[in-house]
Amino acid sequence: MSTVRVLLVDDQALFREALAVLLSAHPGLSVVGEAGDGAEAVRRVAELSPDVVLMDLRMPVLDGVAATRRLRDEHPATRVIALTTFDDDADVFAALRAGAVGYLLKDVSSERLVEAVRAAARGESVLQPSVAAKVVARFAQLPDIEAPEAAVPLSEREREVVRLLARGRSNREIAAALFLAEGTVKNHVTTILGKLGVRDRTQAALRARELGLLRE
Repeated sequence: MSTVRVLLVDDQALFREALAVLLSAHPGLSVVGEAGDGAEAVRRVAELSPDVVLMDLRMPVLDGVAATRRLRDEHPATRVIALTTFDDDADVFAALRAGAVGYLLKDVSSERLVEAVRAAARGESVLQPSVAAKVVARFAQLPDIEAPEAAVPLSEREREVVRLLARGRSNREIAAALFLAEGTVKNHVTTILGKLGVRDRTQAALRARELGLLRE
């Protein structure tokens, strides 16, 4: 298993130090650098090419949302997880629109954080349950769009996968829910992204809703 290279971005040095110790204690994870604000984060990513960035949102100089947007445009292979104290709707949806593949709160368990970093490196999205609930609730508030489903020929199994994906479930959780191997789910997700013409799981969820694929 290749080592996941992680960059920590937070304006609190003590928090970064504690996080570095926590992550470095787990095999397969390597903290390659730190940054104290969004502008420094953009520079450090250019220097270090990390696989995953753990990004605080409210920071001086350049905030986490703006930094995430820059990284999406300039370093699309680097995956950003928002790691913050706040989960209000404005922060959640701003971070996801900017290109974050995950959103976690700082009270997350160490086990969940480590799994989230590994999942993001595999190309999965990772959402705190409370954040996933907000995303689903926002979908529910949007008007149904009557679109011809035949325009995107997803199989019934792929539709089941995309419905769970839209609820913020990881590949492992989808596999457990559908009694599939995790590798099979990963293959389904890759196919779904290709058929929907999108780059990541968040965009897939939005596109699936537009096409009416999230209706049971």
